[in-house]
Amino acid sequence: MNQSIFLAAVLVAFSSPLLAAQKTVTLGVPGMTCGACPITVKKAISKVDGVKQAEVDFDKRQAVVTYDDAKVSTDQIMRATANAGYPSTIKGGAQ
Repeated sequence: MNQSIFLAAVLVAFSSPLLAAQKTVTLGVPGMTCGACPITVKKAISKVDGVKQAEVDFDKRQAVVTYDDAKVSTDQIMRATANAGYPSTIKGGAQ
């Protein structure tokens, strides 16, 4: 019986990382006005723990961000862009 409880506890402890999902969100970043702006936005987003990849498009004024939803939220990513001087909003739903 004790062995079953221990095994169940171990499974629960290790299953939470398995429940984490990699997600992608598209952020609108309308404040980018020059060719250097995407570099700043990408650096700000990339420094956020849990962000796996960030692609910033100046022409579309957007950033496509792939992240681990167990480590970071879209609010934290948007806060990073705002702190860098480029407020953003969710343009496409998180996947």
